[in-house]
Amino acid sequence: MKYKMLHTCLRVMDLEKSLAFYKDALGLIEVNRKDFKEHKFTLVFLTDETGSYEVELTYNYNTEKPYEVGNGFSHLAVSTVDLEGSRQRHSELGFEVTDLKGLPGEKPRYYFVTDPDGYKVEVIRG
Repeated sequence: MKYKMLHTCLRVMDLEKSLAFYKDALGLIEVNRKDFKEHKFTLVFLTDETGSYEVELTYNYNTEKPYEVGNGFSHLAVSTVDLEGSRQRHSELGFEVTDLKGLPGEKPRYYFVTDPDGYKVEVIRG
């Protein structure tokens, strides 16, 4: 039996702020939106130009306290050929970014940028 990865769901406090992050910072595009007004939530699906995997942003209306990311969830990951340029751009956009990092004994090849809800996105030299 084979499986195909479809999407990762992230619960967000401010849908427009989160959409701006994923569109502006990572270049993702909105491919589907489902509003369930009577049930007080909206789902927005984003993907890259390949369309092979999606991030689902779930916005529950009237949530009063921020979601806890928890200590079991770590991060999403994307790749780019211009790692340094990407990090500089994310920094200039005002997002929280880490220094360039590498695994022990390796040259730096990734960094993390944080979305408006505290989710980490690893950006890897691709």
